[in-house]
Amino acid sequence: MADRSITIHRARTNNLDGLDLVVPRNQLVVFVGRSGSGKSSLVFDTIAAEAGFQLNETFPPFARNRLPKWTRPDVEHIDGLTPVIVIDQRRIGGNARSTVGTITDAWTYLRLLFSRLSTPYVGESNHFSFNDPVGMCPTCSGLGEVVVSAVEKFLDLSKSLAAGAILLPGFGNGGYWYSQYADIGTFDVDTPLRDWTESEREALLYGGQAAADLGRKPPKDYEGVVERFERIYLHTSDNLSERKQETIRRFTRAEICPDCAGDRLNEAARTATVLGRTIGELSRLEITELLDVVRDIDAASVVPAVAALTARLEAMVTIGLGYLSLSRATTTLSGGESQRIKTVKHLGSSLTELTYVVDEPTVGLHPTDVDSMIKLLERLRESGNSVLVVEHDPAVMRHADLVVEVGPGAGAAGGRLVFQGSFAELQEAGTPTGRALARQRPAKLRPRQATGKLTVKDARRNNLQKVTVDFPTGVMTVLTGVAGSGKSSLAQELVAQGSAVVIDQKPVSTNRRSTPVTYTGIAPAIRKLFAQYNNVPAGLFSANSAGACPDCKGLGVIYTDLAFMEGQEVVCETCQGRRFTPEVLAYTVNGHSIADVDELTIDQAIEELPDARIARALRQLAAVGLGYLRLGQSLNTLSGGECQRVKVAKELRQAEEPTTYVLDEPTTGLHLDDIDTLLEVLDSLVEHGHTVVVVEHNLDVIRQADWLIDLGPGPGRHGGTVLFEGRPADYGDHSTPTSLALAGRPPYGEGR
Repeated sequence: MADRSITIHRARTNNLDGLDLVVPRNQLVVFVGRSGSGKSSLVFDTIAAEAGFQLNETFPPFARNRLPKWTRPDVEHIDGLTPVIVIDQRRIGGNARSTVGTITDAWTYLRLLFSRLSTPYVGESNHFSFNDPVGMCPTCSGLGEVVVSAVEKFLDLSKSLAAGAILLPGFGNGGYWYSQYADIGTFDVDTPLRDWTESEREALLYGGQAAADLGRKPPKDYEGVVERFERIYLHTSDNLSERKQETIRRFTRAEICPDCAGDRLNEAARTATVLGRTIGELSRLEITELLDVVRDIDAASVVPAVAALTARLEAMVTIGLGYLSLSRATTTLSGGESQRIKTVKHLGSSLTELTYVVDEPTVGLHPTDVDSMIKLLERLRESGNSVLVVEHDPAVMRHADLVVEVGPGAGAAGGRLVFQGSFAELQEAGTPTGRALARQRPAKLRPRQATGKLTVKDARRNNLQKVTVDFPTGVMTVLTGVAGSGKSSLAQELVAQGSAVVIDQKPVSTNRRSTPVTYTGIAPAIRKLFAQYNNVPAGLFSANSAGACPDCKGLGVIYTDLAFMEGQEVVCETCQGRRFTPEVLAYTVNGHSIADVDELTIDQAIEELPDARIARALRQLAAVGLGYLRLGQSLNTLSGGECQRVKVAKELRQAEEPTTYVLDEPTTGLHLDDIDTLLEVLDSLVEHGHTVVVVEHNLDVIRQADWLIDLGPGPGRHGGTVLFEGRPADYGDHSTPTSLALAGRPPYGEGR
């Protein structure tokens, strides 16, 4: 009988330390460990990468070049792999045409229903597609929005024309278009625009009749500022430069299309009805409501389409996304919502013997919603698949067939197998995760006193029900509530009304050359340190200058373009990937060459590079729990949680004035043991005089907050109201999901 296990021998990917492991197939296996311990290197960069690479190798070169690229892992032997499906936390993103309906194919089935049943008859299903010219609204080209001039941003009324009152590039004094307004004798160039008449300002902006009515009429070919701006920037077929794109971002805004009112479709498609409703009306219903409508369609001719659409909608309700609508743009989905959307297509799949690799599936879920995600993972397993999950939530660990812990520490201190067994055995183990499971964090005894307040008034964004709420300043406030209750919407209103700064989990940099060295700006200090120690020019220690390897030009690798086959990147044979000439590598500081510096962790560099500027810049990264990162590690390899902490470190280093910071689920990617470090980081922001607002589900973080604002009671139209404002310790006697979770969370091993 074939071996029913995935066998790994001497895995050395990233920080893995020659790890050996046997993972049983067709089980739910949860991988745990501290942040940076190597669990993702094992699951994603070794198991998933090798399975993906081997599957790609079965295709011809032409097809292979168009498939997702997998980097083959550093592992001596791996066996027992099956085709892999990775369900990660990366936001679906997409473009302005991508919606929940299109990404899940639910819109396809809904279009099909309308093409068969609508009154009046419009045509085939593509006539209801906003991505097809025959169906899209001609005014907005199927986007539902149009770009219009933000005229209120065009002028600085406190200035005269000569002083630069027109803020558009090229329109100010000395600009290409300046003379078209200042030199025509129509406008007073030295008087501030606030002292002009309303008619004069109208003539400047719009020309037309307003200009014709002036006593000093402009030339016949006169163009108002708005007309000229739109002709140059908006009504052009030219390729837009980066500078023009930036100008458009600054001086325009999106508005609902005046013709289709956001439905995206042409008049025929958007007015046709089924059961008395248009397709646009149905797309705006919450999925739970839409499901009830679709179930009422009993026409025999569309039974298969109704069944397929119902199955998709039921799957979305099952995974806790019933509060979304099909018209919701995918660009507005959170990472957790994106991940759950990706799972929908797999629920009804007939394929078996697949390996599902899932990255923290409970991200974005309230404690009361976690069970539905666990049931989803169990359904995938029960369909004959292997489910490998990277997770920190004890509830998921408790339902695992097997728990594997990688560690014990992060970076070089991790990469080893420290535990393999059941959840009950893990609770008794002396590993970092085992110890963390046994520890309970008490509630904050003395919440800090606020220094003032920020008020959000009449918030109606998304599902918010005209909410007015005060955010205390100088303390840490946590926004809680079930998924879809309105937390993120309220946080966005705080940003809009209170000028708050968002510290999100988006990548710090997409440039593969961006590292902790370049991000903190210590590269010049490192080069200067080596120059001083060795009495040579600092330029020798730049990979872009005189000391670089002449063959690879300081890259460390040589890339060969193989036309229709995948390009090949190999380590430079001359420098062996060390980027510098042998002469430069001979110069050292405390025994480290300039190439060795890239391999130092942040913690090591603080100790071993004797320079106050270097240590000062790196200590902020170490303070937020990132001391395990290597100085030469590309920042595009960081997780969302790591990116967020890098940004917090930057704010700690650079912010001078008291600022309000909004963080969305900062515990993402954090081990139970690392939450203490996060809380210390957030406390540090508050101690520096800042205000911290956190959108979070983690109960330990909620208990440590100074102030709690809970929204709900349910998702979507069932939420959007404030259920509680006050100290977390005072929120124990309410029958809301958050109150019940705070007051009645059982021990990790005894149910929920």
